[in-house]
Formats: sequence, C-alpha cells, structure tokens
Amino acid sequence: MLGDVNSGISPKFVGERNFIECCIVALATNRGLMLIGEPGTAKSYLSELLAAAISGDSALTIQGSAGTTEDQIRYSWNYALMLSEGPSEKSLVPAPIYEGMKLGKIVRFEELSRCPGEIQDTLLSILSDRVLHIPELNGEENVLFAKQGFNIIATSNTRDRGTNEMSSALKRRFNFETVTPISSISEEQALVEREMERLLKQANVPAKLPQDLTEVLVTCFHELRNSKTISGKALEPLSSTLSTAEAVSVGFSAVLHAYYYDEGKVNAGHIVSNMLGSGVKDSIEDLKKIRHYFDQVAAYRNEHAWPEFYQSRKLLDRNS
Repeated sequence: MLGDVNSGISPKFVGERNFIECCIVALATNRGLMLIGEPGTAKSYLSELLAAAISGDSALTIQGSAGTTEDQIRYSWNYALMLSEGPSEKSLVPAPIYEGMKLGKIVRFEELSRCPGEIQDTLLSILSDRVLHIPELNGEENVLFAKQGFNIIATSNTRDRGTNEMSSALKRRFNFETVTPISSISEEQALVEREMERLLKQANVPAKLPQDLTEVLVTCFHELRNSKTISGKALEPLSSTLSTAEAVSVGFSAVLHAYYYDEGKVNAGHIVSNMLGSGVKDSIEDLKKIRHYFDQVAAYRNEHAWPEFYQSRKLLDRNS
C-alpha cells in the first residue's frame, strides 16, 4: 500500500507506516475501524485499499446519506417472490452487511455520520455480537452469524455540514483513526504529479503541467490549507479545505484548459483561473483571503514560477 522501492511497487497511499499498521490492527480486533478527517484526505480511498487488500473485494459499500434506509444496509425482499412463496432465503435480497457477514469480508460504510441516528444504531448489535437477526425467517435461517473476516470500515468528515452525532454506544464499537493531510510538500507534489499524469493519459492529452508550476500549485494549496506559510507566517484560514485531491483537479483542469484553448502552452494563469472553483466554493470571503495570499506571500517570492503566478492575480477579479 505504501510502496516498496526495492520491489518496484509505487505507493498507493501517502502516509506514515505506523498509521497504516494501526488501521490493520484495528480491523483484526472485535471493533470496526472509523476513519475520520477533513474532506479530501483520502479516507474513502484508504478504506477501499484496505478492503481490497484484506478481503480481495472493495465493492461491498454503503453510501451514507440522510435518505439511507435499513434495507440498503442489511437486507430487503423480492416482494413478488415473497408473496407467491412466502419469506425465505430465496426471496431475500442481500445488502452489503448481509453479504459481508455471510462471506467474511470487509464492508465499507462511507459518510456514516450523514445517516440519521436511528439508522446508525442498526450497526450496534452487528458490531458487538456479530449477529444479524432476520425475524421474517423461521428456524436456523432467522439468524446469520458473521463469518471470520467480517468487519466494517466507516468514514466520517470532521469539518462538514449536514452530519449527525454518533451515539456513545456506537463510538465504543469503533477504533477511531484520524487521516491527516499530507505534511510533506515534496511527497504531496510527487502524488499530484502521478495523479495528473494518470488522468491526462486517460484523457489522451499529450501535455503536462511544468514542474515549476506544479510546485507553485502544491505549495499554494499546502500553505492555504494549513493557514501558514512554510516559513511560519500566519495566514487567515479558509472555509474550504483545499485538499490534495483538489490540487490534482486544478492541475488537470489547467492542462486541459491550455491544451484545448491555448495550443497546449500551460501557464500560471490557467492555474489561477481554475483554482477559484476550489478556493471560493464555500464562502465569498475566501476570495479576499486568497487575494491577501497573493499580495503578502506570492508577491515576495522570486524563484521558479512565482513571479508569473503573482502576475496572474488579476484573473481572481472575474469573480468580483
């Protein structure tokens, strides 16, 4: 997952080895694993990697929302078959939890905290007893005991609207691990370059973002996200998180912009034009803070593509 230079395996996830080990150990216990963190920190991607590595299958996934029902979590029924033949295992339609328990696989529950509290609490007996009761069936069929290997990886955003507080009882049934943004600018830049290369290859676009512009993009996002420059100067925090995933998206969009409209010649203006959608999506006040970053930080950097980046600040005014 973290790659192996000696074996020629590229990293799938950027993070500390100890953190990944703790996640794996958590899944080996009788508790589920809860990955928490800000939006865009690759929680879903990590849960997918863990499920695929452990179970060989990452498709048993529940997408949490205000409209998620018990049927989508545990099981439902083929009512036509149920009416004609009565309730039986044949007329039961398995949902991810049922499948995971029956096959002994990892189930992914995305955005668990977006579900109403009563829906979240359907996991209580499943996580504590590893048993799913099916009262509609008779005999031994009305209880499904989880096969060895079953567990749940859930994710939740710590900085998001529209979420519901988890009950203390449910929290006790999870080991919580916090997924933090990438701390190293060089590692983040390497990841952004790899992902942009992959996306551009998929799009059949024979162009790339120059390395100096990639460095400016990643540094800008890193500093605005952390509310301080690499030299330690404090910055006003944005409402948006400006994640690594968004940096990839902005870089990819900048190259496409240049390829289709400017003969493939990527410049800093393409980055500034396309970063507005990431930086100003939550609050218009963030635009003032981004302008302040240009005037107080970018303006005083003379190396690489920073002067060109600063000169493109006028493109911020299109949202005024």
